[in-house]
Amino acid sequence: MRAVVLLCLLQLPAHAYVYNWNGPRQIVPEIGNECTAERSSCHCCLMLQEINSLELYFRKAMDEVEESCQQANKSLKQIITNRVAFSAALFDDKPFKCFGPMRADASIPYRHVFLNLGGGYNPLNGTFTVTRSGVYSLALTVHSDAGAPGNQLAACAGLRVNGQLVAGAKEKNFQDQEDSSTVTVALHLQAGDHVDVLLPTGCFLCDDSSHFNTFSAFLLYGE
Repeated sequence: MRAVVLLCLLQLPAHAYVYNWNGPRQIVPEIGNECTAERSSCHCCLMLQEINSLELYFRKAMDEVEESCQQANKSLKQIITNRVAFSAALFDDKPFKCFGPMRADASIPYRHVFLNLGGGYNPLNGTFTVTRSGVYSLALTVHSDAGAPGNQLAACAGLRVNGQLVAGAKEKNFQDQEDSSTVTVALHLQAGDHVDVLLPTGCFLCDDSSHFNTFSAFLLYGE
């Protein structure tokens, strides 16, 4: 800006003085007026116009950058807020033990929680409460051990939504000492739905710290 003022002062005629009792005093015109009056000959006007154009350009660019940052922060907050995923295993204990058999159908509480984003899974009762409507991937692994050859193996469990069975695995025989299976489904669930794993009467699951029995779910995309 000092350079602009200096250039404008250089455009003044040499005789631009006024005289009074204190001696001669040079007239310093306002830059805006001088440039308006002599726009064709004042080079500082071109510089001022260029500066104004650059200032408008940078202001517009900064506004666009700020708007983009706000949109990105909004999207990131939505992603963080809407993350839904959990994975749990049957036991925390190292010793090998079994859950069941029961005299009646029972919900399986998976105690060892690997992940619980969104806080929808309750390890006390084994129930996952859907926090956001959308399409979910649900997975169940089932493993059991009869204990010795010739004993009955009863490895069976089922995925339930609001108490209704949607998919499951069942293996009952006297030939296998141990066996395992996996069930994976994609379901459209509504916020507030309850998902759990049913252990049918007479079935039992066996596990230790190796975590052969797991129950998992995550949101594929929300509504």
